[in-house]
Amino acid sequence: MESIWLEYGWTLLILIGLEGILSADNALVLAVIAKHLPDDQKKKAINYGIIGAFVFRFAALFAISFIANVWQVQAIGAAYLIYLGLKHVIGNVFGSDKDEKDDVEEESAGKGFWPTVAKIGLADLAFAIDSILAAVALAIVLPPTDLPQFGGMDGGQFLIVVIAGIAGLILIKFAANWFVKLLDDRPGLETTAYLIVAWVGVKLAVITLSHVEILPKDFPHSTGWTLTFWGVLLAIAIIGWFVSGKTGPKKDTNN
Repeated sequence: MESIWLEYGWTLLILIGLEGILSADNALVLAVIAKHLPDDQKKKAINYGIIGAFVFRFAALFAISFIANVWQVQAIGAAYLIYLGLKHVIGNVFGSDKDEKDDVEEESAGKGFWPTVAKIGLADLAFAIDSILAAVALAIVLPPTDLPQFGGMDGGQFLIVVIAGIAGLILIKFAANWFVKLLDDRPGLETTAYLIVAWVGVKLAVITLSHVEILPKDFPHSTGWTLTFWGVLLAIAIIGWFVSGKTGPKKDTNN
């Protein structure tokens, strides 16, 4: 029995580490989507999004065999993130001051609190599918326990997945708030953030293509693609950090 608990404990540590890695992507997307809201609404929007993500992940544990085939959700998520990232980057590089003003007005008119929460929920949904599948894939190989079955899984295995999922959501919450503060402190990083969002969208697109067998099934988890994805992401982040610089308080130039 002691060896079983050691195996469960080790798997839980691995899952929490995995959730920590996945939550970095998720948290940055939440921060970018909520960035246009007033300060008092940013945390509320992120919190509501996290609550929605928790409800979805918990419910999905009871329908994991169905969730495994919902590649359409990942396709929608991929398209949305790529659109969100490229729209900002292209507009920032080629747009005029008038276009920028129009974008600000559009944000104020069409991106209120609840629409933002809905977009956060969509992003959470796309990210959560792979998180759940990864957790269940590791948990179902654990030895069975004396706990009752829950949601079609052994009670012990189910408990491990739930604990890891809660840990991931906690990490997302703190990371998202940190990203919001960082984007406020270094506004020049906003373009970098949107580039990363678009690149995360590419990652979801690759997963979608593997589901429909345009790419090999194991390609999204291959060493080559994993190193490529993280290498490009780190390169974007490092270059963006040094290029952006820190912006101090704006001075009044009218006097």
